[in-house]
Amino acid sequence: MKIQTIETPRLYLRSFEKDDARFAISIWNDPEMGEYLPDESMEEIDEDYVKEIEKLPDDEDCCYLISELKDTHKRIGTCSFMISDDGKTYDIAYCVHRNYWKCGFATEAAQGMIDYAASHGACKITIRINKENAGSNKIARKLGFQIAGKKTYKKRGTQTEFSDYLYELCLSKQKSSAKPINPAR
Repeated sequence: MKIQTIETPRLYLRSFEKDDARFAISIWNDPEMGEYLPDESMEEIDEDYVKEIEKLPDDEDCCYLISELKDTHKRIGTCSFMISDDGKTYDIAYCVHRNYWKCGFATEAAQGMIDYAASHGACKITIRINKENAGSNKIARKLGFQIAGKKTYKKRGTQTEFSDYLYELCLSKQKSSAKPINPAR
């Protein structure tokens, strides 16, 4: 699924392209950066795996994006969203390269996807975050998400068991709690 580029104050979130595969793999497959992702880190990346990732731009169910700096177009991370069949719920995800951690880019990318979803009729945003991922849990709470559930799973290819929080952000509640602007001022 491809979309028009999402613009935030410092980032462009643009559609994933075939040439982004190795960059994405460098994040997802890194033991530190991919620690909380569901796939295991592989010691060797084979060409079949690269070819599989190169096909992500053609995925009809998930919109894969690359986050890049607006001023230099340097790639700094990946993100994605899936839309429910009725178009009312967007499930988002994001990763930022460790060189850009603690700079607010993950929060900015997530907010950009929330704004995009809201402008396209979404009522709810969901995000799944590993319970141990303190940084991402903090981001979800900062953006107004509430824990709606929990799930346990095994990291693919390993015996490592993880627990995730399912966070939800109801956009209709967000809108109704906004303070009206007094036109008399």
